[in-house]
Order: sequence, then C-alpha cells, then structure tokens
Amino acid sequence: MYQVPDQAGRRIVVTGASSGIGRETATRLAAAGAIVVMAVRSLEKGETARAGILSENPDARLELQRIDLADLASVRAFAAEVTADGAPVDVLINNAGVMTPPKRFETADGFELQFGSNFLGPFLLTNLLLPRLLDAPEGRVATMSSLVAHRGEIHFEDLHWRQRYRPGAAYGQSKLANLLVGLHLAATARERRWRLRSTIAHPGYTRTNLQVAGGNLARTAEDARPPVRRTLLPSQDVSQGAEPILFAAVDAAAGQGEYYGPARTLTGPTTRLGIPRSARRGPDYAASLWAVARELTGAPELP
Repeated sequence: MYQVPDQAGRRIVVTGASSGIGRETATRLAAAGAIVVMAVRSLEKGETARAGILSENPDARLELQRIDLADLASVRAFAAEVTADGAPVDVLINNAGVMTPPKRFETADGFELQFGSNFLGPFLLTNLLLPRLLDAPEGRVATMSSLVAHRGEIHFEDLHWRQRYRPGAAYGQSKLANLLVGLHLAATARERRWRLRSTIAHPGYTRTNLQVAGGNLARTAEDARPPVRRTLLPSQDVSQGAEPILFAAVDAAAGQGEYYGPARTLTGPTTRLGIPRSARRGPDYAASLWAVARELTGAPELP
C-alpha cells in the first residue's frame, strides 16, 4: 500500500469525500496529518463518513462543508467559505463525479449533467481557489480523469448533448475535459512561474458506487442497484484505486503536468502514464476548452 508522506498542517480540499475513492483519500490524508476539508453534496452522508474516519482516527482534523458541483452558485458559496479566513489552500483534489446516467439530465445551470458536474463545476472551483493555492508554499491541484478519456472527444458543436445524448460518450468528453484543463493549468503554471503543480490521475477499474450511482438517477429507490462487488474485468478496491490520485496530490515525485494510473491499466500499483492521443491535438485544443469553460461558468481571469 502506498504510504502517504507527512502532511502535518497542510490544508487539503477533497471533493466527493463521503464515499468511494474520495472517502479513502480523505481518510489517508487525515492519517498523515492533513487538515482535510471534506467537500460533499450530502451533509448527512458526509457526517456519516466523517464519523467513520474519526472512529478509526480520533485525532483526524476534518472540516465538513457542502458543495454541489452541479450548481455553480453552490460552488461559489463553498469557495467563499473556504477562502473567508484568508488561509492558504495547499492542495485541491477534484475527485467527485457522476458516471453514465442512462438519460440526459441537466445541472441547475442548464448544462448536461456529466459535463457540468465532472468538469465545469470543478473548473470553476479550481479557478476560485487558485489565489489561495498560489499563497501556499507548494500549491497543487490534482484532477481525476478516467481511462474513458483516452477514447473521448470534445464536441464543441454540442457540448451539452442536446442533439443526441450518448451516456458513455458524454462521460468520456467530461473526463477528457478534466485531463485537458489539468494539462493547460500545468502549462500556465510553467509559463508564469507559479509555485503551483497541476497533476492528473485515473483510478483504473475501481469498485465503488460510481458505476451504479449514475444509473440509479433514473431509478426509484426500490429499484436502485447496489455498488459493484464483482466484475468480469480485472478490478480493485478503493484502497488501491485511491493511490493514483493520492500520489498525484501529495507525492514529491509527482511532476508538473504528469498523469498517473495503475501499472496494469485497470489495476495495480501507481505509475506515470503517457498522455493519450485524445489529449494531444495541439495546444489550442486545451486552450479553447479553457476559454469556453470560463465563458460558461463566469470564472475569473487567471491571476
């Protein structure tokens, strides 16, 4: 198991911290001494997760705050709360997401749910927290992508899938968008000589509630499917699946703009990966997406 280096006194924001990889990440960062801001959509589920972490580690320093990444007003309110005291944010881990709801849903702002929740919400959050990340001695943004990003494409002509919704393609677009802006932020940090590192990770095939939560949006509570326990494909549990994002977020060896995932594609120890062809379409590809996202979200100009 990956040993998280000492994080004593560092303030780390983890989105989606109430379950799955987010909870595992929060648990292990707190055990390493971090002050973990557990950013959750459901405070009830977040409090249950917080209590569980504290039962194992009574000394854990955990702050619980609500954020709904499918609602830009909620993202702004969360960012305002986190930055109100003027203290630096050492690390932002953009982990939360939704996967392949079988029918098209929209966010509070009228965006397709996956593009809005997985990409636009985290994009705005990153931009709003950026001044505090730049105040940190070594700020870092670690963004969760996915293997499906390797087959993804940004459909600039219909980003919100109003013409023909395809769940898997929409998910792939949102996760490729995460990868692209992670790379663009890294390039910007290099160019402006910021003390900020932007890294990206994917978890391989990790068994969490992500595989069924999206589908359950279209089902009644009685028909909801339980989290995946067994798979035909090679898979791993969250203790292994959280390691790429943990490494990307806090390891000194994780480099600017680098991408991490399981060594055996779907499973295994963390390794550095090559940037997939889907994200190598020239510098204008990521820059164009950044510009569109900024217009859609009203994100501030980069400092």
